[in-house]
Amino acid sequence: MNIVIPKSSLENILTNLQPFLEKKDASQITSHVYFKAEGSELTFQATDYEIGLLAKTESVQIQKEGIATVNGKKILDIVRRLKEGEITLQSQEEYLHIKQEKSSFKLPMFNAEEFPSFPSYEELPKIEINSMHLVQSMKKILPAIDNNNPKFELNGALLDIKEYSFNFVATDTRRLAVIKYENPSINKLALIVPKKAIVEIQKLFFEEVELHYSETHLILKSKNYLFFTKLISGKYPDYERIIPKETTHNMTLPKEKIIEAIKLINSLSNDIKVTFTKEEILFESLSEENSEAKTQVEVETGIAKELTLGINSKYLLDYLGQIDTSEFKIGINESNTPFILKSENFSTVIMPIVM
Repeated sequence: MNIVIPKSSLENILTNLQPFLEKKDASQITSHVYFKAEGSELTFQATDYEIGLLAKTESVQIQKEGIATVNGKKILDIVRRLKEGEITLQSQEEYLHIKQEKSSFKLPMFNAEEFPSFPSYEELPKIEINSMHLVQSMKKILPAIDNNNPKFELNGALLDIKEYSFNFVATDTRRLAVIKYENPSINKLALIVPKKAIVEIQKLFFEEVELHYSETHLILKSKNYLFFTKLISGKYPDYERIIPKETTHNMTLPKEKIIEAIKLINSLSNDIKVTFTKEEILFESLSEENSEAKTQVEVETGIAKELTLGINSKYLLDYLGQIDTSEFKIGINESNTPFILKSENFSTVIMPIVM
């Protein structure tokens, strides 16, 4: 393989491939990026077996076709230090030579024939939903996905396709985030997508993509990328049972004023006490130290009887930071029962702190 490629193109693609590399063991071929130069196109691949990314570019001069591998982190470190301009990559025996003007580097290669194959998608069924809704929804529910939960299914988000709608769902057992789209569908489907995959999907895709799936994989295909992730096996909790069907106290609140008040209080404590009265909301810190913070927001709540909630402020801020409207709705039954926040098709159910 012998190619010439602009530094900016090479650096951008290598940067996008970093999250897909095996980081802990450089002896594994999955710590390497795979290159394939063929025709007028250069293809890159990286995978840690759980997720994988294929990227391609035609911003390249292919002087000799071929395949190669090289440690993904090391080549990016080198490319970042080179000047703007063209870089030559040439495979020779068991090494990849990287050259620019008077600078040259040599990195060992592995046998490119042994690089893991990616799952094929051509004969897999498609998911017929708006892919941009998928990506935007993943971003909104991401904060509610758990980390390292022994129930593996909670370390991902659920894509739940029903007869007349599809829902995106995430929970860490203290809160539940749900986005619902009305969308007639032929096939019912439930897929659990790992959190790591969701983080990378929202970085990479800003245009319509094809969505394919199998029992074990979700595959996204755009003009320049092919992405795959293994799915989490298991049964997701019955999230619809957790959502309150009715609420006794219902209010519409101004987003920015509530965010400002919460941020004032959580400078001392993440746990806050929120007291609703007819004409104002009082925010207080729930700190075990000898410190105190208070502020209030004047707003017509319409409730006749004072109501108090203990809340983890992070859950409120995570939700309010993702909604697009200037107002949101809150529905409450009793002080120690789950309450719900709503804005358009996005809702979050939060477990209060028992005070």
